[in-house]
Amino acid sequence: MTHHQLPHALLAWLRGAAHIVVVTGAGVSQESGIPTFRDALGGFWSRFDPMQLATPEAFDADPSLVWGWYEWRRTQVLGCQPNAAHRAIAELASHARRLTLITQNVDGLHERAGSRDVLCLHGSLHRPYCRGCGRPHALPREAPGQAPRGQPMRPPACPACGDHIRPGVVWFGEMLPADIWAASEEAAGACDLLLSIGTCSLVYPAAALPQVAHRKGAKVVQINPEPTSLDPLAALNLRGTAAHLLPPLLRAAWPSRRPPQWLPS
Repeated sequence: MTHHQLPHALLAWLRGAAHIVVVTGAGVSQESGIPTFRDALGGFWSRFDPMQLATPEAFDADPSLVWGWYEWRRTQVLGCQPNAAHRAIAELASHARRLTLITQNVDGLHERAGSRDVLCLHGSLHRPYCRGCGRPHALPREAPGQAPRGQPMRPPACPACGDHIRPGVVWFGEMLPADIWAASEEAAGACDLLLSIGTCSLVYPAAALPQVAHRKGAKVVQINPEPTSLDPLAALNLRGTAAHLLPPLLRAAWPSRRPPQWLPS
């Protein structure tokens, strides 16, 4: 889609918004080569169902299996780079009067692209903590050739209490971090434009955020290749990937600004 094909109303909404909320899902990271959570696993992990590994019960039953899987996932993510969508969202923050970025992704690519104060609803692969006392745990940098090869790994012990260090993600059956959710819900209720990007809008409570914004009178815009349950609520549905649509959207909304080098011409 070229900037000539972008709806003029959307450009006006972007320029005029006092507070933009951006909610992102797995579709944004998929364009960096990161498989979605429900994609088939490879190698050693192909015999496991990720839905059964991502639970507190699985970690209690076999900490080495679960820790090894998450370390494998984390090193896979570290080998990927932020794409044009991640960088466009970071750039959008410099144009918007106020922007709140809320993500369901745990890969840290928004932060690596330059976004600040990201509200990570489902935690982060890069911020593990102690299962017992909650103390944050700093992960060592992997030496060349030392990255996990896709096998069980014994989790580190907490130096404070001796319990297992666990992945810093929200597992099935766990509550979202209360402070992150409260900030996300507050932002959705206070914004005048919400962009839902690359998410299927099926996972609650994150899927409720566009509904909160809509009830408060905000415009809801969806960017997704396929229809979702959000379609009837959205004031505008743009079909396509975020990496394809967001760069021309920024160029069209702020043509007088010199685009950064990463924006395709």
